[in-house]
Amino acid sequence: MSSYTSAEVPVRGGTLHTGIWGPNDPQAPAILAIHGVTASHRTWGMVAAALPDVRVIAPDLRGRGRSNTLPGPYGMPVHADDLAAVLEALTVPSAVVVGHSMGAFAALVLANRHPHLVESLVLVDGGLPLDVPSGLSDEQVIQAVLGPAAERLEQVFESPADYEQFWAPHPAFAGHWNDLLRDYLAYDLQPHGSGFRAATSTQALLEDTAELHRGTALLQALDQLAHPVQLLRAPRGLLDEEPGLYSPDYIASWQAKLPDLRISDVPGTNHYTIVMDDPGAAAVAGVLAGEAVSRRLPAGEAPASRVVCEVPGRGQLPSGDTPRADQTGGWIRWL
Repeated sequence: MSSYTSAEVPVRGGTLHTGIWGPNDPQAPAILAIHGVTASHRTWGMVAAALPDVRVIAPDLRGRGRSNTLPGPYGMPVHADDLAAVLEALTVPSAVVVGHSMGAFAALVLANRHPHLVESLVLVDGGLPLDVPSGLSDEQVIQAVLGPAAERLEQVFESPADYEQFWAPHPAFAGHWNDLLRDYLAYDLQPHGSGFRAATSTQALLEDTAELHRGTALLQALDQLAHPVQLLRAPRGLLDEEPGLYSPDYIASWQAKLPDLRISDVPGTNHYTIVMDDPGAAAVAGVLAGEAVSRRLPAGEAPASRVVCEVPGRGQLPSGDTPRADQTGGWIRWL
């Protein structure tokens, strides 16, 4: 099990709360993990637990989690600069950067604005412009894409148990109710009067979503992409529906525009479970383990020692091989 600590990183307007899993060793491989639009750093708990030899550095983005009192403006360039401040404050010269959902958009803009801090990019079911009909308002985009995840931000809950009951019928979590999800939901709440509210700032949600479907920073980052990048796609979406956030045809259209973009499906996952339950979390950890080792080796040199990806109930997997998703069992094969 990875050790866990946290840090408060000075940024504009206050501090960015940052979770850190893994060894207290500045020489250990580092991964910067960026969560989604209404989430927090606790999204990454299962992925980090499978990477005990890697420092997994995961901030609560501005307007979320324990960073939710940081002021706007928000947007991907602001998040990118905050993330750069995290790496610099923790004296990490460069890192493999992984982003889930909106975190993938922030990862791309970070690589564009601060290229020296980024070794490679892993985009987890995010990073490409949202495939939504033209003419929708920002509020309509939020409702169409996020649904209940956005609606909860305006609600007051009597207790943490009441908040769990709100999420219990969500189709994405049917059969996936685990310890990470319980921890994630408990962390997501903050006191509000005599009850509790979700921590994410509604203004941050509005500003960030507006940029994701009509901003320029992401398109510039994609147009000027200069880092190794791969995208891991969940075949099912935020409500466990097919074809997921990105349809295969839409993905193919972007692969034609970005021929160096490596795209793989992670079978048996939806937009949430690709990082919040197995087999998704194990698959993502396997890819990250390979990246953490390979990016620190001279060209052509094989790993002398291997980061180990630990998967509960499945033993240990070496990261020196090339990980691929097994299309039949939803697992990582080491080929």
